Amino acid sequence: MLRYEQRMVLRKQFQAGLTYLILTIFLLVALLPFTGIVLTSFKERRELRDSPFSLPEEWKWDNYEDAWTGARFSTYFKSSVYVVVPVVVIAIILSTMSGFGFGMYKFRGDNILLFIIMLGLMVPFEAVIIPLWQLMGQLGIRDTYWALILPQVALSFSFGTFWMRANFKNIPTEIVDAAVVDGCSMWGVLWRILFPLSRPALVSLVVLLFMWTWNEFFLILVMASGDLRTLPVGLALLRGRYASDVPVMAAGSVMVLLPVLVIYVLFQRQFIRGMISGAVKS
Repeated sequence: MLRYEQRMVLRKQFQAGLTYLILTIFLLVALLPFTGIVLTSFKERRELRDSPFSLPEEWKWDNYEDAWTGARFSTYFKSSVYVVVPVVVIAIILSTMSGFGFGMYKFRGDNILLFIIMLGLMVPFEAVIIPLWQLMGQLGIRDTYWALILPQVALSFSFGTFWMRANFKNIPTEIVDAAVVDGCSMWGVLWRILFPLSRPALVSLVVLLFMWTWNEFFLILVMASGDLRTLPVGLALLRGRYASDVPVMAAGSVMVLLPVLVIYVLFQRQFIRGMISGAVKS
């Protein structure tokens, strides 16, 4: 009996070790391109003949300065912040309220209304870009921040409604009933009770919306010009201006990737909790 238990313990340890080994290999493979870009961003052009994973002879921060000032990344970064923050905040508020309505209540025509909202996920964005461009021109807001914010709020609202609806459906109705019995209004139930309970789902949604909005390229390229352009479009323009200066292009790529990486690292635990909770609940 003892030998059997020892074999089972050894078997579990072996499986755990093999799992960690496989995950470590995948992690290294995923980090290799990013590592090469970071190291290249600190090199001089003459060092590009060496391996992309070799250390720079001298860590050259001038590449970042050239990208930040010479390639106007400071302006593009400001535009990205001006677009991302309103989109995420407005989409989170609207998605929470609509998800609460669809997740906690049944009303006439709710499935039809939900289907109409979900069209934002079903219809390819490329199919509506021309009518959207014409609409923004008719409204007189083309080539303004509103032309970049409002369409992305609408797209984020569709996914956010779907996400928060699933979250609220998994919350026991007894909590809501108890709060109503204690005299709490539906508005109070949403913001005082369900909103704090939905923190993992909300954090996951914030990270996803931030990532998608920050990396948006096609809409910005069509709707914006000049100082309104965001970092991804600025990086594309950088390739045209600094095509021969690969280290500066690598520095620009790092600056585009870094905010998303920082947001994920700060909220990774709650993000994973939100993703797992959505996967295991029915």
